[in-house]
Amino acid sequence: MTQGRALESLWKEEQIISPPAKFKLQANIKNLQVYQEAAKDPQGFWARLAEEELVWDKKWDKVLEWNPPFAKWFVGGRLNAAVNCLDRHAYSFRRNKVALIWEGEPGETRLYTYGELLREVNKAANVLRQLGVQKGDRVGIYLPMIPEAVIAMLACARLGAVHSVVFGGFSAEALRDRLNDAQAKVLITADGGYRRGKVVPLKENADQALEQSPSVEKVIVVRRTGEPVPFTPGRDLWWDELMAGAPAYCPAEGHDAEDMLFILYTSGTTGKPKGVVHTTAGYLLGVHVTTKWVFDIKDTDVYWCTADIGWITGHSYVIYGPLSNGATTLIYEGAPDYPDRDRWWQIVEKYGVNILYTAPTAIRSFMRWGPEYPERHDLSSLRLLGTVGEPINPEAWMWFYRHIGREKCPIVDTWWQTETGMHLVTPLPGITDLKPGSVTFAFPGIEVDVVDEHGHSVPVGAGYLVVKSPWPAMLRTIYGDPDRYVQQYWSRFPNMYFTGDSARRDADGYIWMLGRVDDVLNVSGHRIGTAEVESALVDHPAVAEAAVIGKTHELKGQAVVAFVTLKEGVEGTAELAVELKAHVARKIGALARPDDVFFTAELPKTRSGKIMRRLLRDIAEGRVLGDTTTLADPGVVQELKERYGSEED
Repeated sequence: MTQGRALESLWKEEQIISPPAKFKLQANIKNLQVYQEAAKDPQGFWARLAEEELVWDKKWDKVLEWNPPFAKWFVGGRLNAAVNCLDRHAYSFRRNKVALIWEGEPGETRLYTYGELLREVNKAANVLRQLGVQKGDRVGIYLPMIPEAVIAMLACARLGAVHSVVFGGFSAEALRDRLNDAQAKVLITADGGYRRGKVVPLKENADQALEQSPSVEKVIVVRRTGEPVPFTPGRDLWWDELMAGAPAYCPAEGHDAEDMLFILYTSGTTGKPKGVVHTTAGYLLGVHVTTKWVFDIKDTDVYWCTADIGWITGHSYVIYGPLSNGATTLIYEGAPDYPDRDRWWQIVEKYGVNILYTAPTAIRSFMRWGPEYPERHDLSSLRLLGTVGEPINPEAWMWFYRHIGREKCPIVDTWWQTETGMHLVTPLPGITDLKPGSVTFAFPGIEVDVVDEHGHSVPVGAGYLVVKSPWPAMLRTIYGDPDRYVQQYWSRFPNMYFTGDSARRDADGYIWMLGRVDDVLNVSGHRIGTAEVESALVDHPAVAEAAVIGKTHELKGQAVVAFVTLKEGVEGTAELAVELKAHVARKIGALARPDDVFFTAELPKTRSGKIMRRLLRDIAEGRVLGDTTTLADPGVVQELKERYGSEED
């Protein structure tokens, strides 16, 4: 968003869904006093939780040292993240409790108790130590969703090595850039992984990356598929052979609260990935408390976050948050539609999943496939649902609520980022009245605001979402580039963290995410969030999914262009295109009416499920396509370009 008119919010449909009485009775957070306590004394609030919830080797001297925009939390404190996730449970009544359930795409299952997982992490930490990995060294992890990925991350945390996980769907080039930026000493990869029945050639990609990654001295390879792979003697080593000879105990060293825990790379506007740095104590506290309160986690729960460990959601809410709480966390290697479109619901039924946390993109796919797939399975074990990753339109929210939660499961729609580390805006499911599509309110102790282009608070209406005070799990810097950290996040408004997201606040104080700032259209001087137009399109019974972009227009500045995926059995006709344009005008207003509606079987998405609107803009404007290496299916873009790329207004 540039200087100019404030973002206009035109979507008005709202309804309220209160927590079920039965859920409220058993909720971890039952009353609103936590908000008052946190607002009255934020540092005292976080200090109390740090003392109650984490295991420390040495208590801190100072809760917060804030030299804007650089923060240090729990200064002088010492602790170990792996001890908080494993030892504290393995030496308690949870020793024989299942910590990790794994299902491979071909159908294998492995279970690890807390005692077993601790032993494996100890051995892996000794393997790394024997290869010369020391505190502060960076270890690259490029693995499928297998238990070894969790073990490798926690082994790094045990030693004080810094893990840098690279999503297994990324290309050799993307891996190379991340290894080089972090100057990784060791890479842990696999012979391959499974995705829709095919083998993903991780080792081949790693070998290509390593041709130009001189800092990597050793490569540890996990046998996953058994496929023959190239092997470089002296550099490449088999995981199972190293683990077989490793001692089963590795003492965990206490680390400073501000010691680096991991680097995680996120896309940058310049094209150069940003290495987001998270440190130990504040991050661990943030993800621990949000897991406990937002997911209402219990000792009896089977919890499933469907994210890959290559993303922040996997770090925070597959591994560190659930395990620090002593929960049972489930991971699944493959695709949601393999071998059929009910695979997820089969898993929910098989393991009795109680809490399911997933992305709106997945939910919209399930909507498109139809309710018959979840209806094949007993989903009665579910008691809480969650969404993450992008704004969820009210129609998808209600579909999730009705067809998956069977109208008895609250939905926690969470807003946060790689940079924030933890949930910042989210319901607390036992006390928050929900509005479908709204992320509701800031988590206790988090000070967010919606501001105009001058940084002034907008009590009701749309603007920029900012955070006005430091929080424990905030990123500390961008690895090797503190100037970029300041410029990217703290230069837009003085002493406010600029999220890059637009939002609106309604008359009841509820926050509604409108999408990224660059997902804003300027039509005849009116600023319209693409999320609102997409919500209006998906509200139509024929539409499964929609992506909206702005195309340069002589008179309007930008014209609204919609790419629409229809539900199965619906034909994309010229008449339907006209009907959809009229539907948007009815739902939002004439100024939001799309100039063009293009029908497509699939939208271009990254392997994490995010729609690549940048590529749709390139197609609509007739530009040369940007980087497509991170797409799940690059052919989708090519097909769209051939069909629509040359069309005129």
